[in-house]
Amino acid sequence: MSVKVAVIYYSATGAVHTMAERAAAAAEKTGAEVRLVRVAELAPAEAIASNPAWAAHAADTAHIPVATAEDIDWADVVLFGTPTRYGNVAAQLKQYLDALGPLWAQGRLADKVYAGFVSTGTKRGGQESTLLALYNSVYHFGGIIVPPGYTDPSVKFNDGNPYGASHFAANGANPVGDEEFDALDHLAERAVAIAERFQRGVAA
Repeated sequence: MSVKVAVIYYSATGAVHTMAERAAAAAEKTGAEVRLVRVAELAPAEAIASNPAWAAHAADTAHIPVATAEDIDWADVVLFGTPTRYGNVAAQLKQYLDALGPLWAQGRLADKVYAGFVSTGTKRGGQESTLLALYNSVYHFGGIIVPPGYTDPSVKFNDGNPYGASHFAANGANPVGDEEFDALDHLAERAVAIAERFQRGVAA
């Protein structure tokens, strides 16, 4: 039985979207069944239109399905992606998490593998605090947080973030590159590998 992976993310101008696509591709390479979904936009249309990069990205990704509660219910592994907002999770992703109460009440968010990735506009601009804030919800879910730690020294001593995968976007001037792609590959591969162990244990 293949592991089911949901990559659930919010991206305003594209960096987190690029990261989400890479995480999804890495999970697919392991043989997992993958869903790539974006959470609903909450910002008013005039705010989006006032920022050309935001407007362009919204148009370019309109074809990507909007995440529903069923996507997280379906998954064995959930990879969350968010830009940082004052060292915290973006409101759009937080709203998605806050609406999962019915599943939480049924215990259907528990015993899944969770990990996260993040992008910031400034160097060291709240990357780790955002991941830690994201994981607060997972504690309440009863989820199993699988951070990368330093389990692949060639990757993690390079990017230096044991909490998840992260990127410094420089407000769009710095594209996602090989360092981040390596970290995302490891994040997804490790999450799937741990979920496979759980599956084998249950089957035994």
